[in-house]
Amino acid sequence: MTTDWSSFDRGVFLVNVLGIVHKDGEILIGRREKDPYVKELSWTFPGGRPAYDKSLEESLKDEIKKKTSLDVEIKKLIFARIPEEKGEFILLYYYCEVAGGKEKSGEKFDEVKWVKPSELKKYITTSLHPELMDFLKKIGTKK
Repeated sequence: MTTDWSSFDRGVFLVNVLGIVHKDGEILIGRREKDPYVKELSWTFPGGRPAYDKSLEESLKDEIKKKTSLDVEIKKLIFARIPEEKGEFILLYYYCEVAGGKEKSGEKFDEVKWVKPSELKKYITTSLHPELMDFLKKIGTKK
């Protein structure tokens, strides 16, 4: 059976979980391979769509491991939003700390790098919500 999504008069979304992976005042980002869904996306936070048979947090840990080789400890959900440029998505941002491993690019990432929160706008080509940026600036001062 195929669902006619256009018949819904309000929110039917694709969910993405994203990790704000923090270490020594910097945030981990990855350069995406060509993304068929968001063509303007280049650098992003690690994450992806959650699995049906896992919690959101378990799915995020798996996605971060596949994309960066890092194990993380998820501290808390920090922000959720529907991006203006892609209204069919809901993005859930989790604050994470490194629990083990050495970062290297993996699935769907050509490269990973640590950047200061103040440098994110040089890399992230999609919108960064002001509330998220406020949070990132605060953790950018933590070492």
